[in-house]
Amino acid sequence: MTSSARLVVLSGPSGVGKSSVVDRIRSGYPDVHMSVSVTTRAPRPGEIDGVHYRFISRDDFERMIDDGHLLEWAEFAGNLYGTPAAPVAESVAQGRPVLMEIDLQGARQVRAQSGALGVEALLVFLAPPSWDVLVRRLEGRGTEDPAVIAARLETAQVELAAEGEFDVSVVNDDIDRAAGEIVALLNG
Repeated sequence: MTSSARLVVLSGPSGVGKSSVVDRIRSGYPDVHMSVSVTTRAPRPGEIDGVHYRFISRDDFERMIDDGHLLEWAEFAGNLYGTPAAPVAESVAQGRPVLMEIDLQGARQVRAQSGALGVEALLVFLAPPSWDVLVRRLEGRGTEDPAVIAARLETAQVELAAEGEFDVSVVNDDIDRAAGEIVALLNG
């Protein structure tokens, strides 16, 4: 039997504001289970272990892959990112809406595996208002060197081209409005 819980996968190019939208949802909608990804990268300023990500070693991450504990995973810019399967499955089984913030590759993996969780994933693409806005947001972070920014912009072009693979697109021109649209989809 399929659960009535809604699994929403939020994806979009780096710099589009996924973290800002997710933070707004986290603070305003406590009934939504926020999937916490694991990563091997170092925390950025203001990120809290266990809230924004679980920061782990490459050895621990590779062990999770080998043990089949990840719903999806990918490598980007020399770091590994993935979603532990157990917390997502538990929330779905409890009937709680689940929001996952992941990249394009991960979204594709979740879509392929979501049936095993007893729920179909709704893929939501968070789009920038324009390419220029996206470039300004990435460059304005000040947390990465120019080579990493260039790689993120190159990846963003690929991700923007894949927007048609998603079930719904939400333009992030206003964080509150975008968060509200996503919550409405979670409560679908």
